[in-house]
Amino acid sequence: MVGSLADAEDIVQDTFVKWLSIDHQKIQNTKAYLIKAVTNNCINHLNTLVHKREQYLDHFNLGEMAHRYMDFDLSKIDLDTEIAAALAVVHKKLAPLERAIFLLREVFDFEYEDLQFLFDKKKDNCRQIFSRAKEKLNKTTSDLKIDISIPSNILGNFANACKLGVSADFLNDLKKDVALKLNSSF
Repeated sequence: MVGSLADAEDIVQDTFVKWLSIDHQKIQNTKAYLIKAVTNNCINHLNTLVHKREQYLDHFNLGEMAHRYMDFDLSKIDLDTEIAAALAVVHKKLAPLERAIFLLREVFDFEYEDLQFLFDKKKDNCRQIFSRAKEKLNKTTSDLKIDISIPSNILGNFANACKLGVSADFLNDLKKDVALKLNSSF
């Protein structure tokens, strides 16, 4: 009724505390009394929320706020944040070679022959790496703590590659990432 589990639990608890402090002999139908008490407490809670919302909105001049934010484009911020979050998940869950092959194949529609040439891997190996990368990303990410701290040059180069087509800077970032991982594993 109140739209919030926490608020509902609080209302039931408050009703129970009241129930413990009243004279039970005066009540003829306990079930009906408790249902009516919880219902009334829910209605009172909702009315309180409406009153608080009205008081809060009275302090704002909506015309002034609309004028102030008219030139501010919020859609770009959301898109940038979502791209950063998606890249953070890809960065966290995939190894550098998997990440490079996945991004180039999935986002930029590279053919396996091109990936073979770029990373000096066989076409079938690239196909298998892409398949494993997709599997890893399809696993649940609810336990994943996303830290959107991707180096800004990678994010910027990715955005430029999306806007202008695959750029040499983005390809170089991916190659450096793969090379660093290969060098650190020896």
